[in-house]
Amino acid sequence: MINTNNLLFELKSRGFNFFTGVPCSFLKPFINSVIDDPDISYVGASSEGEAVAIASGAWLAGKESVLMCQNSGLGNTINPLTSLNYPFQIPILLFVTWRGQPGLKDEPQHELMGEITDLLLNDIRLGFTYLPSSDFEVGPSLDLAQLKMHETNLPYAFIVKKGAISNYELNLPQISVSSQGMYNDLRKNSKLMTRYQSLERIVEIAPENAGFIATTGKCGRELFSIEDREQHLYQVGSMGCASAMGLGVALNVEESVVILDGDGAALMKMGSFATIGANSPKNLLHIVLDNGVHDSTGGQPTVSYVVDFASVALACGYKTGTIVDDIGCFTDACLDAFSSEGPHMIQVKIEPGSITKLGRPKVKPHDIARRFKKFLTDKKV
Repeated sequence: MINTNNLLFELKSRGFNFFTGVPCSFLKPFINSVIDDPDISYVGASSEGEAVAIASGAWLAGKESVLMCQNSGLGNTINPLTSLNYPFQIPILLFVTWRGQPGLKDEPQHELMGEITDLLLNDIRLGFTYLPSSDFEVGPSLDLAQLKMHETNLPYAFIVKKGAISNYELNLPQISVSSQGMYNDLRKNSKLMTRYQSLERIVEIAPENAGFIATTGKCGRELFSIEDREQHLYQVGSMGCASAMGLGVALNVEESVVILDGDGAALMKMGSFATIGANSPKNLLHIVLDNGVHDSTGGQPTVSYVVDFASVALACGYKTGTIVDDIGCFTDACLDAFSSEGPHMIQVKIEPGSITKLGRPKVKPHDIARRFKKFLTDKKV
C-alpha cells in the first residue's frame, strides 16, 4: 500500500500542480489529500470527459495536469482523449481505478469494464501501467510516466487497484455561495446577424491579449477565415469540450479568455456551466452562438429553441447572463463583460448557415496547441 502523502509529494516534486476529475471510492484518500493541499489547484468536474478538457486547458496554460476517475468513467473520456488530446498532442497524467478487477467481488455494473480496462486504454493508444504497491516504487514509476508523456506528447495512465492507497480523511473546506447574477435580455427582434458577423466583431473589440477557444465545426473554421492568430485555438473534435477547456485555461492565466461555443455543443456538456460557475474565473467570457441547428452536419435542428442559456448560466453561478440578437447589443454586452469580473455568458441568436467557400485551418492541431501555449505562457515571463 502506498502512503497518500508520499504519492502527492512525489507528484508535486515532478511539477504536477493541477488536478481535476470525478471521485471514486478507490481514489478517495488521494483526492482528499489533493483537496486539502494549499499548493494545489483541484477542480471537481461534472463528468470525466469534461475533466479531460479542463486538464488539457490547464496544460495549455503551462500546468502539469492530473486527472483522476473511475474506470466506469473511461467511456466519458474516449471522445476527448481521441479527438482532442490525440490530434492536439496534449499530455496529461491519468489515475484510473480498477473497479470490477477480475477475481475480486464488486458490483455487477463494473464487471465488463473491469475485464476490458487495460484493453480499452491500449486500443486508444494510451501508455499505461499499474500503480505500484510500495512507496519506493512510486518515484521511478512517475519518472517513467513523464518520460513516456514527453516522448509521445500523449496522456499516460496509472490503473489503481482496490486498497492501493492509504487512508486520508478530508477536511471539508467551507463553501460560500454568491448571490445570483444579473440577467439582461437585449433582443430587438430585428434581422439576425450571422455567425461570421459575430466572430468578426468579437475579434475586433476583444483585448489584444485575449485567448480564443472556438468549438468544433464551422465556428472554428470561420474564425480561422477571419484571421489566423496564435491566440486562436480551433477545436477540430471533442464536441462540447470548448467550455471546459476554456475553464482550464482561464483558471491559470490573467488574460481574458473567450469561449466561442455553439448551441449544439453547449447542450452536449451543460454540466460545464456549473463547473465554470462554481470556480468563477473572473477573466472568462462564454459566448454561445445559437442558430438552433447543427450547422456542420446539414442543419438538423437542436433543442435550443426551448433553452435560455443565459438563465441557465446565471443559475449555475455566472455573474451575468445576456441574450442578444443584434450586432450593436452584442458589441455593448461584450465590452461590458471585458470591463467587469466574470464569468459572463452571452447567448447570441444568429442565422443558420455559413459563408461560401468556407476553408479549414491550415495549421496542424499539434502546432495550434503549442503556439497557443506559447502565447499564454510567454506572458508570464
